[in-house]
Amino acid sequence: MTPATRATIDDIARAAGVSKGTVSRVLNGHSTVAERTRQRVQAVMAQLDYTPDPAARHLSWRTGRTLGLSLDRDDPLLHPYQVLFRRALESQTAPQGVQLVDLRADLTRMARLPSAVLVLHALDGDPRLEYLKAQGVPAVLIGHQPGAFWVAPDDVGGARLATQQLTAAGHRQLVYLGSGPSQVAQDREYGCRDAARAAGATLHTIPSDFSVLGGYRAVRRAWEGGLRFTGLFAQSDESAAGAVAALDDLGVRVPEDVSVVGFDGLPELPIPLTLTTVAQDIPRIAATALTLVQEAIAGRPPRGEFIPVQLIPGATTAPVPGGMP
Repeated sequence: MTPATRATIDDIARAAGVSKGTVSRVLNGHSTVAERTRQRVQAVMAQLDYTPDPAARHLSWRTGRTLGLSLDRDDPLLHPYQVLFRRALESQTAPQGVQLVDLRADLTRMARLPSAVLVLHALDGDPRLEYLKAQGVPAVLIGHQPGAFWVAPDDVGGARLATQQLTAAGHRQLVYLGSGPSQVAQDREYGCRDAARAAGATLHTIPSDFSVLGGYRAVRRAWEGGLRFTGLFAQSDESAAGAVAALDDLGVRVPEDVSVVGFDGLPELPIPLTLTTVAQDIPRIAATALTLVQEAIAGRPPRGEFIPVQLIPGATTAPVPGGMP
């Protein structure tokens, strides 16, 4: 084709038998496209000698091309999950010239908001979404909420998997470590309770944040206070690592005396054992979030998507011991 008749996204979509949105996702490297479909679209691009126009791709972002990450005031920027999530985002936003901006302050006090915002550390009925909507700023929640654009790991289903790993090994005295106000903590507690109830297990809850230190302090305090259990599911890998360290300091062996399961699938933890965990697909969550940002900017109807999780067996779970510790 000559420059005057250069192939367009419409041409690619028509020739490949897919939607323009699918072609766009292939161009942006989103992992939500089936591999066979991706290959077909790429083959058509090569056949039609299609070259993406960087300027046209940037038109899908508002003036300034900035994407805000709205964090809770106390969320550490170097939290392992945040680092992995930001890295996954940057792999797709950097080539487009989109700058990521950390928003730690109250959004209502900001003189200027970014082109679009990802809202993290979700709460049920998160007020940030309504404020951003009133300001005309496209927003995507990393969590779930009716009537909003959102994406979240399957926290409830993942918590069921974690708890079923414990109950299948015979554990009936269980603890959920991480009871708290966040949507993530509540969803994971709900899934844990559901699976424990189905197995006829007794479940105690221990309040904790997501950190190693928080998990350590909470488990040590509970054990020294007389609480006994053989299986523990923690709301995060970091708090699970803290639990393992606390039990070790108390002379309680993991997994011989107590089995421990975490959630997140972090690649590195400060414990000598490989943690049994429920792994999130962080790159897919990031890619889906960016797809939803584009849909929000384009004025499409809000929608949400749960991303599947996977149980990864490790060295911190074992069959229930012969007697209570």
